[in-house]
Amino acid sequence: MGMPCQVNSILKLKTAKGYPAVLELGSRHEVNKHGYRIFPIDVPLCLVNEHWQAHADVVIDKLTWQQQTTSLQFRIVRVYETPFMMQ
Repeated sequence: MGMPCQVNSILKLKTAKGYPAVLELGSRHEVNKHGYRIFPIDVPLCLVNEHWQAHADVVIDKLTWQQQTTSLQFRIVRVYETPFMMQ
C-alpha cells in the first residue's frame, strides 16, 4: 500500500484557484491544491499561470497535507519585468 503524490518544482495556479490578483514583492499568499504534492521549501520556484506563463518567483514557507489536499503558504520574492513561457 502506498500514498500517491506528485513532485512539483513549479507552482502552477489558475486565476480562480489562488493565483494572486496582484504580484507584489514580499506579499504572502495561501493556496490549496488537490492531492498530495511535494514542493521544495525555502528555495525560489517559478510561479506560472494556467497558460504556463512565468510571472514571478515564490518561496514556499509552509506545506501541509490533509484529506487529499496540499495547503501551501508562499511569498513572492521576485517579479519578472517580462513574463515568459515555461512550456
